[in-house]
Amino acid sequence: MKDFYDVVIVGGGHNGLVAATYLAQSGLSTLILEQQAHTGGAAVSERVFPGVDARLSRYSYLVSLLPDKVVADLGLALDLRSRAVASYTPVRRSGRDVGLMVERPEGAVTRESFRALTGGDAEYEAWTDFYGSVSSLAEAVAPTLLEPLQTAAEVRARVDSALWDELVERPLGETIERRFTDDTVRGVVATDAVIGTFAGLDDKSLIQNRCFLYHLIGNGTGEWRVPVGGMGAVTDALAAAARRAGAVLVTNSSVTDVEVDGVRGSVTWLGGDGERSVDCSWVLSNVAPSTLAALRGQSGVEKPEGSQLKINLLLRRLPALKSGDDPTRAFAGTFHIDEDYSQLESAYQSALGGELPAVPPSEVYCHSLTDPTILSPELVASGHQTLTVFGVHFPARLFASDNDAARTEATRRVLAGLESYLAEPLEDCIARDADGNLCIEAKTPYDIEASVGMPGGHIFHGDLQWPWVTDPAEAGRWGTETDVANLLICGSGARRGGAVSGLGGHNAAMTILTR
Repeated sequence: MKDFYDVVIVGGGHNGLVAATYLAQSGLSTLILEQQAHTGGAAVSERVFPGVDARLSRYSYLVSLLPDKVVADLGLALDLRSRAVASYTPVRRSGRDVGLMVERPEGAVTRESFRALTGGDAEYEAWTDFYGSVSSLAEAVAPTLLEPLQTAAEVRARVDSALWDELVERPLGETIERRFTDDTVRGVVATDAVIGTFAGLDDKSLIQNRCFLYHLIGNGTGEWRVPVGGMGAVTDALAAAARRAGAVLVTNSSVTDVEVDGVRGSVTWLGGDGERSVDCSWVLSNVAPSTLAALRGQSGVEKPEGSQLKINLLLRRLPALKSGDDPTRAFAGTFHIDEDYSQLESAYQSALGGELPAVPPSEVYCHSLTDPTILSPELVASGHQTLTVFGVHFPARLFASDNDAARTEATRRVLAGLESYLAEPLEDCIARDADGNLCIEAKTPYDIEASVGMPGGHIFHGDLQWPWVTDPAEAGRWGTETDVANLLICGSGARRGGAVSGLGGHNAAMTILTR
């Protein structure tokens, strides 16, 4: 440890590691301070269940927004694997149990699945037309994410003006209702707008539109891939790259104070050897903006509110489906549960009124079907599989009065929703840990805050923002700047933040290196 560093980064999550590697590669002395015993933040893999050798991606599951350029720049040895299926949505309609299967890449099976559900080809043609248009927007926006912020007018000039109006100027619900007629198809489209965002599809703030955009622009394709080895493999690779570049990573160090004056900075933390301070030229914040405000002694900064229930499970085997579809195909992509358009709206209205949704929408990811390496050879041989569930429209307010009781009831409702599409009891398929308990773990927004320090359990550190600006002066050149010249936001709270992307880290580093 030295008394002075060029850069001190508060928080050792993935964005901080990205920033540290770029800066250290450029010759700047760089120190990361992380309060947990390990780096990686919420992008980690952990053995959740006692005595069970299964490493689950506990909080974040898939990778889309991490640019291939960042992976190449930092020399990361990552295997991001495509899923065989994009999504599967079980539906009970007219007394029949069916499923909407969307392949990757789409083909005859997808068309026939749409036809079987809707009775014709109109919805599938609307689907391909819509996502064909969206892909053109993704191709135009993705390259700008690693560049200085552009204006809305500059980005708009690159895309179809009608599509811009649909996705950027008007509430997303209007577009979905105009383009699609089937309730289930509408819902499958709409889910990308509410993952991690508590909003109605007609919300005038358009935060649902912003969430939708970020879910569809990663690397110009919007594909969400499975990190082989679990999400921890991504952040382990980043930590190794940071150390190779010469950055110093210090864990078990809880930052208590940040002082900056535009030229110099000082960071104080509590570690195993008591309180320490270090001076620096730059401070980069990889914590939420509201947390940074508290570290600076500022008051009155509103804490964000997360809106999700995360459930981790280990199964002895995948359950059979009422539809008769092969579960190894159905669970290979994103498995939608009760996410019809009308169900999303009903759940939102219930939560807005302070009630747990009676039929909560959620979606399931089976990491181990694409990447069995997260399981021991014995578990693989015996047919075990992991499931991670993301429950939608569970804002923190619903757990405020009794987190434990609300967690138990919310988990029951979500798993009951999954079981309603199964041909056998879910409990019969769930593995048990070394103590004989069912391998189920649930995390509310309050639990997430307590575990990884995300205020309010908000997985984006706050509402996502458009990845461009109306006024070039409103967000700085890179969207990482603050009210003090030598204090930058490098985490999810940066202008182009959210998800496991490294964008905040890259852009904060570029703020320094291109000044």
